[in-house]
Amino acid sequence: MGTPVNKLDLRDNLTIEMLPEMLIGIDTLVPTISGPKRYINFDNAASTPTFTPISEAVTSFLRYYSNVHRGTGFKSQLASWAYEQARDIVSKFIDADLNKQVVLFTKNSTEAINKLASRLPFEEGDIILTSLMEHHSNELPWRRAGKVVHVGLNEDGSISKEDFLGKLKEYGDKIKLVALTGASNVSGYINDIDFYAKETHRIGAKILIDGAQLIPHRPVSMKANDPIHYLDYLVFSAHKMYAPFGVGVLVGDRATFEQGDPGEVGGGVVDIVTLEEAYWADLPDKEEAGTPDIVGVVALAKAISLYKAIGWDSIIKHESELTAYALEKLNKIPELTIYGDINPENAHNRLGVISMNLKGMHHSLVSAILSYEGAIGVRSGCFCAHMYVKCLLDISEEESKIMENEILDRNRSRLPGTFRMSFGLYNTKKEIDEFVRVIENIVAGNYHKDYVLNVEKGEYTPKDFKYEFSEYFKM
Repeated sequence: MGTPVNKLDLRDNLTIEMLPEMLIGIDTLVPTISGPKRYINFDNAASTPTFTPISEAVTSFLRYYSNVHRGTGFKSQLASWAYEQARDIVSKFIDADLNKQVVLFTKNSTEAINKLASRLPFEEGDIILTSLMEHHSNELPWRRAGKVVHVGLNEDGSISKEDFLGKLKEYGDKIKLVALTGASNVSGYINDIDFYAKETHRIGAKILIDGAQLIPHRPVSMKANDPIHYLDYLVFSAHKMYAPFGVGVLVGDRATFEQGDPGEVGGGVVDIVTLEEAYWADLPDKEEAGTPDIVGVVALAKAISLYKAIGWDSIIKHESELTAYALEKLNKIPELTIYGDINPENAHNRLGVISMNLKGMHHSLVSAILSYEGAIGVRSGCFCAHMYVKCLLDISEEESKIMENEILDRNRSRLPGTFRMSFGLYNTKKEIDEFVRVIENIVAGNYHKDYVLNVEKGEYTPKDFKYEFSEYFKM
């Protein structure tokens, strides 16, 4: 008999302390100016690496990999079973009620929000209420769907509940959807989902929570049977949850997707096609056109089992401790500006996402030094949240317009932004110490001075030093 394909339950005694050694690539050496160094990944808010149990599950499944649905062979039937098992695992993870709601697999959170934006029946005059904190994925699709109104921010960069309530009063039943992020990928603020759901439903509107940043770090429930705090729609991504391949999840009211034509059409979405008509299949098939990312869905299900094996209490405790530790260290560097809540005592109320700038240095240069000299991976720029970052940086409309024109002229040398460190389950205080050490060296001027700016890209690289990627990986 073959190896069991879908043994999704990890051992009960899995702890945070075990995870670094289970991380694929934990001991990877990467080139720096001074020679190879072990890579430190503080870019988890963008995408996470994966762990051996997830990799092993994928490898096991690949022995039986086949296309799902309608195949009569053993492998196709097994793949179909695993695919639907994974859907059930996902639904339980976020407490969805499959009698009322449907779990749809997409390419990522961005595609999920675009799909929803194309399926909701907005009419002229309808308003979509969102905030200035949003990732572009929860901003740009709504601009195509209807009129977007933004909730403002408090001075500390958090969403203003006062302005939110004011917007509800001002626009009333014209608001058809409230679309908010569960947590910021820039400042790490966690939004009060229960409050926003309650107030949204009070005026008869629906609410979408973009959970891409929140769900990897905090439990989120659809609360399908709570008449006040339930979520109408939720999206999130596997690639931020240690599951490679980039699957997205869209959960929503079945009625939304039962009505009208599917967002994308093609194979799998129909019961029958004639020269004149196409009769749509039932959900979820109706909204999952073409062959899905079957392996990615299996990886997501395995990642969820890893979360369950560790437990949310341990996850939150570890990541909060890392965040508090980092803030304590970074607050002692006067040249450093941190955006958002800098109080280590509040670390349990926020995510381990810390965006910052060094006085007198461009964020892209600091990020380059961290990489080329410290083998530390961070991210720099506006993190697909341009409006929010410009608010945090207090960039005036006049300055913004000048920079816009420069960028349109392919000059990104003054591109506004910050550099960002973000934690995962496997990160350690020792890694934070190394990050702080490199930052202190930069402040002291102890770094390679000969960096070259690519004006068009806005990126810095050391002169006479180049990565030879083909030495590390070949296609």
